Amino acid sequence: MPLFVYVLGLAVFAQGTSEFMASGLVPGIAGELSVPVGAAAALTSAYAVGMIVGAPAMAVLSARWPRRRALAGFLTAFVVVHVIGAVTTSFPLLFGTRVVAAVVNAGFLAVAMPVAIALAPKGKQTRATAVLLAGITLSCVAGVPAGAVLGELAGWRSAFWAVAALCLPALVLVFRSAPADAAGPREISIKREARELKSPPVRHAMVLAALVNGATFATFAFLAVIATDVARLPAGAVSGLLAAFGVGAFLGVTVAGRTGDGELRSGLVLALCVLPVGWAVLAVTSAQPVALFLVTIVQGGLSFGCGSALVARVMHVAPGAPTLGGSFATVALNTGAFLGPVLAGLVTESTGDYRHAIWISAAIALVPLLLVLGRKVLIRS
Repeated sequence: MPLFVYVLGLAVFAQGTSEFMASGLVPGIAGELSVPVGAAAALTSAYAVGMIVGAPAMAVLSARWPRRRALAGFLTAFVVVHVIGAVTTSFPLLFGTRVVAAVVNAGFLAVAMPVAIALAPKGKQTRATAVLLAGITLSCVAGVPAGAVLGELAGWRSAFWAVAALCLPALVLVFRSAPADAAGPREISIKREARELKSPPVRHAMVLAALVNGATFATFAFLAVIATDVARLPAGAVSGLLAAFGVGAFLGVTVAGRTGDGELRSGLVLALCVLPVGWAVLAVTSAQPVALFLVTIVQGGLSFGCGSALVARVMHVAPGAPTLGGSFATVALNTGAFLGPVLAGLVTESTGDYRHAIWISAAIALVPLLLVLGRKVLIRS
């Protein structure tokens, strides 16, 4: 596998760390910037908004750009907004930097994915894609907990500086090694591809993906305060809990990648059955540290495993959208990542009990199960 594919993977790892790290920094941001915990948790939603807007727009705009200039430009912008986020004392500006970071992240992925596939030796294109996607899941295992540790030891701003610094080696290598040529002329019919959104199977798959991810992030955005305020764990334990979630997520994505084929198989339906039950168990046992860690691992695996399988489902049922198909899935996932924490934030600010965020996850996760079972009943009848 060419070294540059791993360079792209490093950049994706840094971007994935940025996307998820706000969960571990919520207490520090809320305290220093004097905003409610729910508002600080909404930084996860801000990133999701940027991905929702950026994914389809960047997929179209970057289709014919010179690849080196596009990759370097997106990555430079990503570094700059993190530096701004690290020094600002304004919460609205910090919120805005998260949106912009997500837009340029979406642009980078739109260019990096075809570049990695093009550079891979014949027969190893799937492995090249896996290297990039591994950067995202590994950010949950290592990057996010490391960010939480940095936030605890040196303040939340240090995590933003660290993400910016992590991007610099990749940026240097992009300038040196990225293909300088344009992506090449491509016949892209946006109207034709957008019509795929009207297909009932595509809309059904996107709704399922959005709901599963909404349930995931309703709790994930509050995991740090659940650990400290509900389970009464020391702040230093937050990084371990985030790592536990990340380990589960990595295992879930791995299993889904080996067994999923884009169909609504019995394994996926079974996982969807267990998912809301698992969130309910977590809500009941979240005050017990051992149970909190164990169930968090399970829910990380189930959530990301189902999410991965549903991304494959979106791509499977949208064969007529080779340019925008990936952005359809990205929009669905990030719609959930936006709405889940917002809903959980509204409820927890009203009740003052962060366990209610987990109950919101359980309620949201029940909906996709009902939709799948209802669809199967209609098909049989």
